Amino acid sequence: MKFCNLLFNGKAVDLEIEGNRISSIAPSAADGGKPRLILSPAFYNTHTHLAMSLLRGFADDMRLMDWLQNKIWPLEAKMSGEDVYIGTRLAAVEMIRSGCVFANDMYWFAQDAARAAQDAGIRCAVSVQTIETGGPGKNDPRNVESARLLENLPRNPREARVFAAYAPHAVYTVCPESLKSIAARAARESAFIHVHASETAVEVDGCRKAHGCSPVDLLDRCGCLGERTILAHCVHLSDDDVSRIASTRSVIAENAQSNMKLASGIFPYARAVSSGGCRHSIGTDGACSNNSLSMFAEMKAAALLAKAGSGDPACAPAGEVLRAATRGGAEAFGLDAGEIRPGALADFILLKADAPCFAPGFGFESDMVYAAETSAVDTVVCDGRVLMRNGVIPGEQAIIEEARAAAKRLVARI
Repeated sequence: MKFCNLLFNGKAVDLEIEGNRISSIAPSAADGGKPRLILSPAFYNTHTHLAMSLLRGFADDMRLMDWLQNKIWPLEAKMSGEDVYIGTRLAAVEMIRSGCVFANDMYWFAQDAARAAQDAGIRCAVSVQTIETGGPGKNDPRNVESARLLENLPRNPREARVFAAYAPHAVYTVCPESLKSIAARAARESAFIHVHASETAVEVDGCRKAHGCSPVDLLDRCGCLGERTILAHCVHLSDDDVSRIASTRSVIAENAQSNMKLASGIFPYARAVSSGGCRHSIGTDGACSNNSLSMFAEMKAAALLAKAGSGDPACAPAGEVLRAATRGGAEAFGLDAGEIRPGALADFILLKADAPCFAPGFGFESDMVYAAETSAVDTVVCDGRVLMRNGVIPGEQAIIEEARAAAKRLVARI
């Protein structure tokens, strides 16, 4: 497959794919005039709850625990595997349309999320989730069933486009003994761990009272930190937490818009990334707490919050933030992707060169982070397969209508 006359690093190029990898990038041989499309790496969403797209707008403007305990968890208790499949397909459409080809997902009925991701053509880490709703050591029966059904799914993203990761929800929903067991199993299988960490001040205070340490410290004591661990949020970090995350090479998945909406706080970019040397990536969280899956919007929020939080307008420059959303996310999962070069996995997007956000064009990285919107995305390629071409995703309208109907049925159950 060949794409001709693309603008890349200020030059017109032709890109060719063999199988699922980029085989060549060469000066364009096409006599097509000024390139109409800009070539860019795709985005990698390192923390989300895809099927929550079905709950978008259901419960807004509430405090986190009130939102979870009184609105979200009761509604999720009524969800079926088919609801999760439909909600995940809707999320995949939204992500593809905004140039995102990968999601690190954590949700119920993960086997149905895996099926949806396979059908959509995206890359996805689906969750072997643990939430101990019945007390310490008693995982929710829905998760137990999901774990059984996901037993044969690969743990290595280099083996399959859709793979499974272990997802203990958080230190306040999973006991230390279970965290140790999960860490040991993940280590045996070389699997990834995906966990919420230090999202709110209440979580941190509760952990200190219960265990005498911070959530990051507790996760480290339980063996959960490491280069295959994704820590979602990390808003409330001590200097010791930063050192532990950096020294273990764990990956922070920042969720700027969700943190703002739920008033959880501001991720300490300057301390954790600029000074602390932590590995940093970007996630959207779910569409119920964001309420969008746009990585463009997430990048801008992350950059601006870093500046506002540190008081330094030079903090989190556009190039760093764009890398976190592309190469940083791919690198977090060991994927040979997130950059445009021969030999890399064929994950990329083509953007409309004549979109207003790219004019006058003084700096592509700045335009991508501060100005670009999903409407600028023309074509999306994942693993060598075209998922959207000329703004068209096959079957999109049917997926949207099915999601509307499923959400209506779901709310009627409560």
